[in-house]
Amino acid sequence: MTDLAGRTALVTGSVQGIGLAVAEALAGAGARVAVHGLAAPGQAEEVCAGLGELGSPEAVFFPADLRDPEAISSMMAALEAWGGVDVLVNNAGIQHTAPLAEMPRETWDAILAVNLSAAFETMRLALPSMAARGFGRVINIASVHGLVASKDKAPYVAAKFGLVGLSRVAALEYATAGTKASGGVTANCICPGWTETSIIAPQVAARAAMFGGDRDKGIADLLAEKQPSQRTSDPGEIGALALWLCSPLAHNVTGAAIPVDGGWTAQ
Repeated sequence: MTDLAGRTALVTGSVQGIGLAVAEALAGAGARVAVHGLAAPGQAEEVCAGLGELGSPEAVFFPADLRDPEAISSMMAALEAWGGVDVLVNNAGIQHTAPLAEMPRETWDAILAVNLSAAFETMRLALPSMAARGFGRVINIASVHGLVASKDKAPYVAAKFGLVGLSRVAALEYATAGTKASGGVTANCICPGWTETSIIAPQVAARAAMFGGDRDKGIADLLAEKQPSQRTSDPGEIGALALWLCSPLAHNVTGAAIPVDGGWTAQ
């Protein structure tokens, strides 16, 4: 089991979905967790309390607009004063679908800012301290769309491909930081395919209705075009993989883009 007692993790976009599942996995291993995201009234407090119940010695909400580099810098400075970040999980992301020629420029700018530039900001500010301590984990939640493209998703695909490339550069630059004994500093991407989050719920419901409400058949039909397993992943599966990447055993797993996609990118 991975023991993160004494470690501090920042998980962006961690008030729901995959980000919350990752935060829960890290909390269960004993990490202090910096929670972040677009939280409804009372949601941040509820999430932090839940992480405490799972085993985190301290969970605190840190607000920041990821479109604003100055806001990110302020958040990272506050986290440095809180003890510094040992595990950085860049999970926050936004999406909009439209043909390339019809994609609004402001939408392109926003998606690139949140999905890619924000990760650059957090990484450049967190990695030097990780290297100084001899241990650090950067885990960027990319997507199968960081490995293959789809129509009508130009900014999202561009950002996720960029996130994979950014992670590989960081992996090379920090490959010699730390030791096997200290755990080293690694940077990796997890690339989920179809995952059970609220974002896909309307699509699943619509397909299930085509099969008399049979959810499994609806999911299989929805995924048949892309994901050969015809099964979705649960957010907790992504959390478990992120936790494993934090293990000392993973000290030589760096620069990887790990698909969790039921064979989508194997085709």
